[in-house]
Amino acid sequence: MRKITVSVQVEAEKLRAIQFYVGRKNSTVEAELEECVNKIYEKYVPAQTREYIESIAAPARPSRPSRREEAGYEQ
Repeated sequence: MRKITVSVQVEAEKLRAIQFYVGRKNSTVEAELEECVNKIYEKYVPAQTREYIESIAAPARPSRPSRREEAGYEQ
């Protein structure tokens, strides 16, 4: 699925504190925000809509030739 960038304004001191403490947990602000976005998505987007979005985002599987085609038979 194609990703886009979202910008959020945050007070510099708060961001530095978040970066410091998130870093102590071996994570990043970006990873934590992505997790938050996923939770919001699951909370507000209905399951059927999520399933539809996932189905159109999944790569199409290439069709396999039938056994008859593989054996050289034509119909």
